[in-house]
Amino acid sequence: MRYVRSVVIAGMPASGKTTVARMVASRLNLNYVAGGDILREIARERGYRPEGDGWWDSDEGRRFLMERKGNPEFDREVDRRLKELILSGGYVATSYSMPWLLGPEVLKVWLNASPSARAARMAKRDGIPVEDARRIIEFRDGENAQLYRALYGYELAPDASVFHLIIDTESVPPVDVAELIALYARALWGASSETF
Repeated sequence: MRYVRSVVIAGMPASGKTTVARMVASRLNLNYVAGGDILREIARERGYRPEGDGWWDSDEGRRFLMERKGNPEFDREVDRRLKELILSGGYVATSYSMPWLLGPEVLKVWLNASPSARAARMAKRDGIPVEDARRIIEFRDGENAQLYRALYGYELAPDASVFHLIIDTESVPPVDVAELIALYARALWGASSETF
């Protein structure tokens, strides 16, 4: 099999996707791209001001997510653009949908963490009370699950048949998670002389 030199990292909100993906991109000398970045471009095109890491959890961010929920073309366009980038090679991407839309030629990783651990991370990251973060996590988990079930018919969850790696990020520091992914990627890509 010819492997594409790209990595897709998925996981529920605040599971460590962005932090780990940026570290992996640095270790492998690849570009970082997030599905959320492309979705932000679409939000800007519709007159929103999607600035800052916590924007999705702001009132405006939630309004956009509700608009997005009513128009599946938002996500299909994000996925079209993201898939094209990933398959061109040279990217580490965070995405909820790409693991199910790409074949095994792209390294796919799920980062797993409990809702309570994710709420603690979000609270620290965004400077909000943990209880508020728990409510946001619960809301986003439900919305995301419903969206991808309706859009593509799959359950947003770690599925060993889809992912090369499933890593519990609750007790492993991000730097170690990133190193594990980078080591796996090098081993996978080294298995094919067509990769480099």
